[in-house]
Amino acid sequence: MGLRSYQQRVADWVCACFPPSSVSNRTERSHRFLEESLELAQASGCSEEDAIALVRYVYSRPVGEITQETGGVMVTLAALCNAQDVDLEISADRELSRNWDRIEMIRAKQAAKPSGSALPL
Repeated sequence: MGLRSYQQRVADWVCACFPPSSVSNRTERSHRFLEESLELAQASGCSEEDAIALVRYVYSRPVGEITQETGGVMVTLAALCNAQDVDLEISADRELSRNWDRIEMIRAKQAAKPSGSALPL
């Protein structure tokens, strides 16, 4: 058996950390992705005003196709990492490893949020 891909290893962690209803909840997963991407944009110097303007711009356009948009996310994330001298793969592996050590804390944080949302109560 060869090495498992990063996506497979993340799936293992998500299944270990969250109930099946959370693992397969597309709305919850998209909200968590949006939260993390906004935190990265904030850490990269994006202002709240620019983020809100970009949300309005994106939602004023037609809905994209999910696999193409996924590819776009990956390309632009790699480009952002290059611009900031961040190794994407090392950062990703480090965070996944850190998350395995924080399962109970993450579960507690999740329990304090409304079902299916990334927002706190």
